[in-house]
Amino acid sequence: QVQLVESGGGLMQAGGSLRVSCVVSGNFFKINTMGWYRQAPGKQRELVAEIGDDSTNYADSVKGRFTISRNNAKNTLYLQMNSLKPEDTAVYYCTAEVIALDQALEVLIPRHYWGQGTQVTVFA
Repeated sequence: QVQLVESGGGLMQAGGSLRVSCVVSGNFFKINTMGWYRQAPGKQRELVAEIGDDSTNYADSVKGRFTISRNNAKNTLYLQMNSLKPEDTAVYYCTAEVIALDQALEVLIPRHYWGQGTQVTVFA
């Protein structure tokens, strides 16, 4: 069973910085693309940033302020958030495409997994 667990959210004043982390655990063969999404109250979940083996992609609203990175040896994803704004307030979710053995089919299959989310609140 693959699990994603986020940590590092919290309360921060505008202009400050926070780093959120996501650890992937369980039995799997490989992690492909990883990413961060966020969902503010009353809004749809949106992509914040994603990272592949050698590429990154950011939402326009966070370019230049947020940095996504990963440590493959630790199966860990990070999101460094600088110059935070009140509009960054949301629950931040980690996601990953993980290749794992489907024991019933006895083949390796890629599946998307989500973490439970971590709250980030930015006040003015």
